[in-house]
This record gives sequence, structure tokens and C-alpha cells, in this order.
Amino acid sequence: MPGCSVQTLKPLQRAAEAPEWAYSTPPRSPRDKEAGTLQVLAALAMLGLGFVALTYRLLQVPPPPTWGQAHPKEVSGSILAWKPLGGEARQQRDSCRLVLVESIPQDLPSAAGTPAAQPLAQAWLQLLDTAQESVHVASYYWSLTGPDIGVNDSSSQQGEALLQKLQQLLDRNVSLAVATSNPTLARKSTDLQVLAARGAQVRQVPMQRLTGGVLHSKFWVVDGRHIYVGSANMDWRSLTQVKELGAIVYNCSHLADDLEKTFQTYWVLGAPQAVLPETWPQNFSSHINRFQPLRGRFDGVPTTAYLSASPPALCPQGRTRDLDALLAVMRAAQEFIYASVMEYCPTTRFSHPARYWPVLDNALWAAAFSRGVRVRLLASCWLNTDPTMFPYLRSLQALSNPSANISIDVKVFIVPVGNHSHIPFSRVNHSKFMVTEKAAYIGTSNWSEDYFSSTSGVGLVVSQRAARTQPGAATVQEQLQQLFERDWSSRYAVGLDGQALGQDCVWQG
Repeated sequence: MPGCSVQTLKPLQRAAEAPEWAYSTPPRSPRDKEAGTLQVLAALAMLGLGFVALTYRLLQVPPPPTWGQAHPKEVSGSILAWKPLGGEARQQRDSCRLVLVESIPQDLPSAAGTPAAQPLAQAWLQLLDTAQESVHVASYYWSLTGPDIGVNDSSSQQGEALLQKLQQLLDRNVSLAVATSNPTLARKSTDLQVLAARGAQVRQVPMQRLTGGVLHSKFWVVDGRHIYVGSANMDWRSLTQVKELGAIVYNCSHLADDLEKTFQTYWVLGAPQAVLPETWPQNFSSHINRFQPLRGRFDGVPTTAYLSASPPALCPQGRTRDLDALLAVMRAAQEFIYASVMEYCPTTRFSHPARYWPVLDNALWAAAFSRGVRVRLLASCWLNTDPTMFPYLRSLQALSNPSANISIDVKVFIVPVGNHSHIPFSRVNHSKFMVTEKAAYIGTSNWSEDYFSSTSGVGLVVSQRAARTQPGAATVQEQLQQLFERDWSSRYAVGLDGQALGQDCVWQG
């Protein structure tokens, strides 16, 4: 098969129509409640409101919801208006704080030493404990219990605890809204049906029909104040059997509001028979991007931050495209570029025949050649890696010439399978991040063309400089650099001419 492919992410077959529970009423913003009085006064001032409401009821058509469920033909009109989560009062109380989170697969002790990020499972549960009004989740698929994949293993308990925590949230009237991909990889999972029975609102987004890709994003927005962005799907294996990395930003309404706009693009497109708008309405536009990042202090540290998205069709005005964010971080680097991705391929993945796509290759070469930037790329190799990835990795490294101050090094990270061979599609480094001396990029996409042109994803770009008032405090890029160097120097990161021969990448050491 041409190009680089991984079995878990092959083009999905068209599934049956989504069940009825996928099309419940849209989620309510926690700040919609605060704005309720103003909305009522404005509505009463509109002539003919009663007639319109009566007509809707007689025709049995649900009224336009606050958050934008739209008839496809009306997608460019005011019916898409929804009230942003942000409010000046809450944003003035922002005290943003960023925490890196990760999961280390079981039986990988030397990769779990110092330095280390906060355990992902613990961080997710704590984040849900803070939820008071709403939790919005975008995830490629859901598989939080062992029975979902017919596996009886104690390592599924953390995922099952997470599912139970989500049910408890619903029981105490915290709203839960989920946007996920349709068709789904987890065809036997009952997670979303269980949550919908408790009142969760779920939309399955037919991204394949809309853009030719899948909904591959992985992020949370909690109470319009806290966000999670990272590589982990809503899968118990992401907590105990797969190596993941992400970030949680607490008490940061500006970023939460901005990420909510991306969630709303999914929510609108998950409505029955929805189509892509030619132009997204103004209320979906972003005012935080790589040209105008959020500026402030995160835990007292001077910080700039912004969110990016893919594909371009899901980038309303002002939204930085995910590929542009990656390239901007690379081009600004003067000392080093360290990247950890599950898969690296300068081609398309899902089109046949594959097309050559050297955009990221060229950016890395230009950094190494033109500016003497030290480049290190850590790709993953596991049982489902396509060996055709290796010639591309070798070609990238082949241009390294230390005597000419050109440094490009490539390794692959192999998670030992050990006694976990009965758990399918696990034991892999699934992280997708990049760090330079100037910035940290944490994303949800693998590095091949389709992830940026047709498949949905998000990225978080953060840059910090040391605060004079906090000498010795590590910036986020320094923290991420330490995590990368820990993995790079571990016994599980091997050179291309070592144990990673492009075969099955089963751990031999």
C-alpha cells in the first residue's frame, strides 16, 4: 500500500444512520443563564415574536437554539447565532495556569521517572471534579470500558472510573455535550448510549462526507473556564496502555471561549443533514491567533498563547490553521526543534495513489540548513506501523552533516508489548507535540497531509519567558523540552539502524 498507514486510522467505511440519541437538543452555555434576562428583554422588543413562536409550534419545528443547530440552507444566516461562553466579569477574574499531563503505559518504568508530567487519568478526574455547569468533549471515538473491545483486563478500571464520574456529573445536573466522529472506530462501545440515557447530548459529525476526513480532535471545555488539549482519545487504553501527552489550562476564560468556538463548528455540523457553510458567521470568528495571541501571566509567568485548527474548511475568520501554527513555530526556532509524533509521512494518507507532500520536510530542512537549528524527530513504531514510513525518516536524517553544522536526528520510540499482547491497538507512543527554545506546540494530529487538509484537529501554542519575580521557575517550553529529552535518551528510543528495521517493531530489549 503506498504511503504511510496505520490500521487504526484507515479510511472509515460508511456506517448506518446515527441513532436517535445522537440528535438531542443542543447544549446550553453556562453563561447563557447569566445573559438570560437581557435575551428575554431583547426578544420581547422584537415585533412579531409571538407570531413566529406560534408558527414554530404549529409546524412542530424546534425553535432556533442559542448555540446554533441550523437547517443546512440557513447556515449563513443569523439562525446560527449562539451566545459565546465568555463574559467580561469572568474574564476579569482569569488567573490562567497551565499544567502538562501525560500517561505512561504500564510496565514502562524507566519512562516514568523524573522529569514527569501530571498523570492524565488523575488530571481528568480532578478536572471533572471542578465542573459545576458544563463539560464539552470532542473526541475521535469513545471506548472507556474493557467490554467495549471484549477485553477483561484490570488496566481498564481507570477508564471505567472516568465513565462513572461522567455519569455522576449528569446526576448532579452538570450538562455534558459530546461531539464525535461518525462512522466510529468503536462500533461496539455503549459509552455514549449510557451517557445519553442520563441526559448527555451527543452529536456524531459525518466529517468524511463533509471534508473527506474524520473528527480526530481531542479536547475538553469545562465550565467555559478550563480546557484540555492533547493526544488522548476517550479510551481506557489512553490512560494505561498508550503513551499520551496534553495540557490542561485552568481558569482561562479567554482560551476556553475560543476553543468553544471550534467545538461549536462541530456541533453545528453534527445536526441532521448539515452542510459546510460557504462562510462561517461572524460569531464563530476568533480574535486570538498567531498574529494576536492571548497575552497575560500564567501563574505569574509572562505568556502568549493561541489555538489553531484544521482543516481549513473548519477555520472561521481569524482562526490560525493548524499547519500554519506548526510552520510558524518551526520558522521562529533558532536553537532547536524537538518533535514527538506517532507518525511522520511527507505524503497523503488516505488518497490513492498517494501524493507527495514535502511541506514539513522542507520546513525542518530549512531550519537545519539555513539557521543551524538542531532537529530531533521522535516517531513511533508499533505493531500497526506501515514500514513504508521508514524510507522517509531515513531520507530526512540522511541530510544531517555535523561537520557543516547541519544536525537532523531521527529515532523511533518502541513501547514493549510484554504481557499486554491481548489488548489490541495499544502499546504505542501516541503523543503529538513539538518544542523549541521559544514555544511549545501540543496538538492532536499526526504529521501527514490529510490531517491538515481534511481531518479535524486542534493545536495549542504557548510561549513563556522566565519571570523576574520567579527565578528558577521552568517555562512550559522548558518543561516540555525536559519530557522530550527524557524520552529521547530512554532505552525505548532507538536509532533507525538499530532495532527499528521497519518490520514489526516488537521490543527486543
